[in-house]
Amino acid sequence: MELILGLLIIAIGAFCQSSCYVPINKIKSWSWESYWIIQGVFAWLVFPLIGALLAVPSGESLFALFAAHPKESLMTIFFGILWGVGGLTFGLSMRYLGVALGQSIALGTCAGLGTLLTPIFTGKTSDLTWPVIVGVAVTLIGIAIIGWAGARKSSEAGEGAKDAVKDFNFGKGIFVALLAGFMSACFAIGLGFGKDLHWAATKPVFETLPATLLVTFGGFLTNAVYCFYQNSKNHTWGDYKNGSVWVNNLMFCCLAGLLWYSQFFGLSLGKGFLTTSAVLLAFSWCILQSLNVVFSNVWGIILKEWKGCSKKTIAILVCGLAVLIVSSFLPQLL
Repeated sequence: MELILGLLIIAIGAFCQSSCYVPINKIKSWSWESYWIIQGVFAWLVFPLIGALLAVPSGESLFALFAAHPKESLMTIFFGILWGVGGLTFGLSMRYLGVALGQSIALGTCAGLGTLLTPIFTGKTSDLTWPVIVGVAVTLIGIAIIGWAGARKSSEAGEGAKDAVKDFNFGKGIFVALLAGFMSACFAIGLGFGKDLHWAATKPVFETLPATLLVTFGGFLTNAVYCFYQNSKNHTWGDYKNGSVWVNNLMFCCLAGLLWYSQFFGLSLGKGFLTTSAVLLAFSWCILQSLNVVFSNVWGIILKEWKGCSKKTIAILVCGLAVLIVSSFLPQLL
């Protein structure tokens, strides 16, 4: 029962993350770089800090914890900085491919590489058991099927899909999405280096939250540098002076940030219920990203991003989603 509960919590977090781009569509009169960094303040600083504080026992402090483990803390931040590059290109993949296909390719790549590279970089290759490797392989097969559906979509959908995704560009989008997935896998590696950044008294469901804060802090630094550069380059500093839209935009940026962070809060809580299964713990990152892909495609259907596609293309998409769902619990059955 605890395993099912853990998977359910991770699924809820994945659903929230896949919904985070919906509030962004409600933001008015701001350029991409302006709303991206403001939602990032909430997604990468405010809510991760609140989450990390839940892991702090009475009389302890996060600063003291990080100071006591300087090497682990710095490595966690470093991979967070690299992950920040993935976060930037991830946003662009949504721009060129839409919510459904963009998240599918980027998160699928992130899922496989994050699961495989984390134990390699952290020296814990014993976590790479054959059920985990099989699970990753099945996940990548599911992503490939969805990518096939996306390729068909680009030739079939016509103006209907272009209206839903204004800057749709399959070739450029695929390149950006693959780069985003590769760099985004650094989040999982960062969590691997920060695995011991908690106290003995910390509840298992909150153990990964201090490390999550360091990773997102590193990502914030990368995104802040780029977004402020774009503000200067595009002369969009005036966005922040537009007082008439601040209340609306701040509200939706906050909601987007909360939904985005929910995936890692849910991952931490869910892993606390998976402690009896070493396989699912090692595969939890891949589970989260696979479910992110599933739910993002649900949103893609709702937002009519697959409008105009043939029944065969939709069938291929559904097949790919089914494979991803199976991959989420397959390692436990092997």
